[in-house]
Amino acid sequence: MNEIAATRRGVHDRLAELPPGERAAFRPGRTLSLRVEFVRQLRRRRTQLAALLLIVLPVIVAIALKVNNPGGGRGGGGGGAGASGSALITLGSAGAANFAFYTEFASAAFLLVVIVALFCGDTVASEASWSSLRYLLAIPVPRSRLLRQKLTVALSLSLGANLLVPVWSFLIGGVFFGWAPAQSPLGGSFGTGVGLQRLLIVVAYASLQSLLVAALAFLLSVLTDAPLGAVGGAVLLVVVSNILDAITALGSYRNVLPTHFQYSWLDALGPSVNWDGMIRGTGVALTYSAVFLALAWWRFERKDIVS
Repeated sequence: MNEIAATRRGVHDRLAELPPGERAAFRPGRTLSLRVEFVRQLRRRRTQLAALLLIVLPVIVAIALKVNNPGGGRGGGGGGAGASGSALITLGSAGAANFAFYTEFASAAFLLVVIVALFCGDTVASEASWSSLRYLLAIPVPRSRLLRQKLTVALSLSLGANLLVPVWSFLIGGVFFGWAPAQSPLGGSFGTGVGLQRLLIVVAYASLQSLLVAALAFLLSVLTDAPLGAVGGAVLLVVVSNILDAITALGSYRNVLPTHFQYSWLDALGPSVNWDGMIRGTGVALTYSAVFLALAWWRFERKDIVS
């Protein structure tokens, strides 16, 4: 005799009203809806703590800059990503846009990497660690749909984190440092409209680069039953890639490293946008992401689920 477990109050009463022998039709598209998964993830403590961290951190940074540099930022110059990054630190208190650029530069290397890895690595692996994955598949939720729903929600949360940092930092920077035109780390300044356009380019490119971390963390989440292993493995790859990228003796081989073009969005802060590095970085990120996601799907379709 088949038993249908209740998912909400009153479901057994509704099932009892069905004519004898009639069974509800199975609809794969009705299993594990995005709304249900979104609510589950938003209610989790790690999601709430990550959002709180992203909200509080720009305020702390703004207070620190205000205390240590009450006179505001000054113009700077120089060339190359390293020089541009140093100039961004100097110009961090020059206005709302510059504070947003500075916060993005400071958080992209590690904080956002950890948060994106957390959202995407703690997906399938967390269900396995709770011993609920096999029950989801026994409902039954098709395996490809489970991965698709989990990945959609995780990528949405990751995109939200990537948007929250610069947008919130722009508002906090305006409150603390005013709404002056953005100053370029390479010299000159932008009007408000141009500054917002450059900020949009920065956010879009940084979000695209985070897709690589998300795809790797998702792959590791399929391969392991330990969420911390998936999250830590993705973060470790970024750290190792950054270390190798700092070894100039590798020469052109560094171009294939996942994080080599991580800061190519700095090319959007010059007098004119240089798209070359961002186009190449986009190609590298999409290639790695496609490979990682394809491997995740291939492995999960063939994996024996025992937890």
